[in-house]
Parts: sequence; structure tokens; C-alpha cells
Amino acid sequence: MKKSNKIFAAVFVLTVIVHCTLNIDNCKAQWIQTNGPYGGHISSFAVSGTNLFAGTGGGVFLSNNNGTTWTAVNNGLTKTNVSSLAVSGTNLFAGTYGGVFRSTNNGTSWTAVSNGLMNTNVSSLAVSGMNLFAGTYGGGVFRSTNNGTIWTAVGLTNTYVSSLAVSGTNLFAGTYYGGVFLSTNNGTSWTAVNNGLTST
Repeated sequence: MKKSNKIFAAVFVLTVIVHCTLNIDNCKAQWIQTNGPYGGHISSFAVSGTNLFAGTGGGVFLSNNNGTTWTAVNNGLTKTNVSSLAVSGTNLFAGTYGGVFRSTNNGTSWTAVSNGLMNTNVSSLAVSGMNLFAGTYGGGVFRSTNNGTIWTAVGLTNTYVSSLAVSGTNLFAGTYYGGVFLSTNNGTSWTAVNNGLTST
């Protein structure tokens, strides 16, 4: 490398360093608040195509422009304290403290789908293939194989389930005071998987 090129490279690097030092705010990651649902508790997000849904303490909000603007989509959603959202195909599900609701039209209208859901305080939802799972506060996990039309209890009875996650054929349930449980058979049986998890 020629001496002049080395000098140019050194001057360039020095210029960048000085610029970033003097304009430190411009060199940091920037967050911009959108015209979103202000002042509320955002409990969950779900994405369906170009639609972004936010579950809040005041219902479900929809943005189709990456959060620049939001619109409430709560027609038929009689329980608006939304704790979780999930998408399965063209179905959007909202877990609330009053059961599960389903929308087949991106939130334009909602229908209650809680038949068989013995505990309607739904904390979390998860989808695995044709199975929809609902974790509840104090009632364990429920499963539906028909988009929420009918629910069946599948274990962890009397357990406060705070979150659900799916990885392949594995279903994980995070619980209050009980740690993490794993099911490899769609909730038929559960095993505690807390090795190394010091605070359960």
C-alpha cells in the first residue's frame, strides 16, 4: 500500500471517530414512538402477512404500515383485556381474561370460541400444526384441534401457566413457581425441565 493511501485511510478513520464523538447521539440506535396505542399495556404481538396486531389492555390494534398508524379492531371482542395473540392460517386468536376469541378477517369481527375451556383466564396461546394451545391462570393447558371450537384440558391442572412456546414437536410451558415443563406429545404428558434454572 502506498504511503499516500495509508495517510488517507488514517485520516478517514480519524474523521469518523471525531464525528461520532461529537455527534454521539447520531451513532446510537434510534427508537421512534409510533402513532400507536398510547398509554396502554402491550401484552403481545402477532403478524399475519403485512398486518401487525398488538394485544393490549384495551383490545386489539392493527397496523399495516409497520406501526406508523394503528386502528382498534374490537368488534365482537367483548373482553378487551388481551393477554396473548396467535395466528394459524387465516385465523387470528386473542386470549383474554374472558376466554379465547377468533377472527377470520384480520380483526374486523370477533367470535368467542371458549367451549370446553374450563378456565377462561387465558394467559398465553401457541400454535403447533393443527393444534392451538391455551395456557391459563390456575387451570393448566388446554388444546383445540378445530380452531378453538372445542377445547380439551391436556395437563398441568391447577397450574398457573404464564407462557407457551413451540419448537418443532416440543411444547414448552412456563409456569409461576413451577418452572418450565416440556411436552413432546401435544400436551398428553409433561416433564419438568428445570436443570440449571436456578429461580423457578
